[in-house]
Amino acid sequence: METAVKFWTDEELMALPKDGYKRELLQGEIIMSPAGAEHGLICVRIVAELEVFVRRQRLGALFDSSTGFRLTPETLLSPDAAFVSKVRLAGMKRVPRGFFPGAPDLVVEVLSPSDSPGRTNEKLTLHFTHGARLAWIINPAERNALVYRTPEADRLLRFTDTLDGEDVLPGFRLPLAELFAELSFD
Repeated sequence: METAVKFWTDEELMALPKDGYKRELLQGEIIMSPAGAEHGLICVRIVAELEVFVRRQRLGALFDSSTGFRLTPETLLSPDAAFVSKVRLAGMKRVPRGFFPGAPDLVVEVLSPSDSPGRTNEKLTLHFTHGARLAWIINPAERNALVYRTPEADRLLRFTDTLDGEDVLPGFRLPLAELFAELSFD
């Protein structure tokens, strides 16, 4: 017996409780992703670096994890950071007040202990199917990152390597050592 997929409206999704959980819609199923402090710190570091670069270079717009990207009626994903190029924003005076239609050009996911490889791969496949051009999967536990140009990993970056914006964010570079740096207040 097959169960029907629930089609959530934007209004229904926006009305869900604001209880600290990030919610996404994957094939009609609500998934919640609580994250810890390390995850939050790494996300802020990435977003801060990307935002400064994107604004200075006037390349497009950067979005944080509270932004939903509507890929299909039953799929709404919220990467930890996302970049949409000015080409895709052409003609817009403002970004949509609701969810963004389609996938971002750059998808950044910072893995949490609760993230499963299968679900992460499913999300990446959906992003690339709907227009993503580059993805970074940051793994704090292993202190590395996987770079994707397709749903299959292109290369593994270690702690001493550097994230590169390639043709999506030309000139952007961020050493992984800066992302994973220990706290120091001296």
